[in-house]
Amino acid sequence: MRILVLSNDPNERATILQVLQGRKHEALTCADSQSAWELLLSGRVRYVIADRTNTDVDEKHFVEHIRAGGLPAPIYILLITNHAFDPETQPARADDYLYKPVSAAELRSRVAIGERILSLGDNLLQAKDQLENMAIFDPLTGLMNQKAFLTTAHGELERARRSQAPLSLIMLDVDNFKLLNAQYGTRIGDEVLKLVAQVIREKSRPYDCVGRWQGDEFITALPGLIGTDAEKVAERIINGVRAILLTAGKEGPRLSLQMSAGVATLMHVSPTVEFPSLVSQAHNALLRAKEAGGNQVFLSYA
Repeated sequence: MRILVLSNDPNERATILQVLQGRKHEALTCADSQSAWELLLSGRVRYVIADRTNTDVDEKHFVEHIRAGGLPAPIYILLITNHAFDPETQPARADDYLYKPVSAAELRSRVAIGERILSLGDNLLQAKDQLENMAIFDPLTGLMNQKAFLTTAHGELERARRSQAPLSLIMLDVDNFKLLNAQYGTRIGDEVLKLVAQVIREKSRPYDCVGRWQGDEFITALPGLIGTDAEKVAERIINGVRAILLTAGKEGPRLSLQMSAGVATLMHVSPTVEFPSLVSQAHNALLRAKEAGGNQVFLSYA
């Protein structure tokens, strides 16, 4: 870990560097708050050891500046001070305090505590990010889950309504997926869904709203596209699924994958149009495509 040392006492600095080198940390030394701040802005430092008695940290309100935010990551601050300093009555908002004279054993212990706290904080942030992703993305395919798709796509519907722009919806389904799953097992079935999701994402525009609806059904909202243009997107997806190279095991047969799609398209979004009705229309169009033999697109105008 990189640790910034802000001290102008040669003996104290030597003790600090000796401890940090013994714990295999990289020490970056500074003599003033401005130089220290520039290093913090670079994102290279997470831990600061600062002496308030022989530097300008108090004069420049260095600790308060850090706590004000604007840095790439949270910073742990160990403040070296004299015994006259009382953090209860003179708060400097540091994470820990070390009193002079600096003892190598005590410093070693405080650095270890700071490391553990930073590690715990990083783990909590990572867990928070994972929970947020779980709330938005389907864990198997990485596409938006149904709830997240509905929220995002509803926003697209309202934008289209305000601007009187077209909007299309594609509902997609893997043909004979239940049979494939029963014949080759859920591991192959899951692999099919992941590859199909990848094709849908690649064949859609970067700003299209793409999600997994349920089971082997996928859904895409296409702002600004109508009729045959939306149909062409669905055809690109179907052709991409046909081209997937996947075998059932190391020596198993190559699987021939096919997909059906139903397109619901609106030239203008009227005040009475609600998103569930558009989803229902796309789903009915999908059923028409499957009833006609699958592996094709059925287009429905609202």
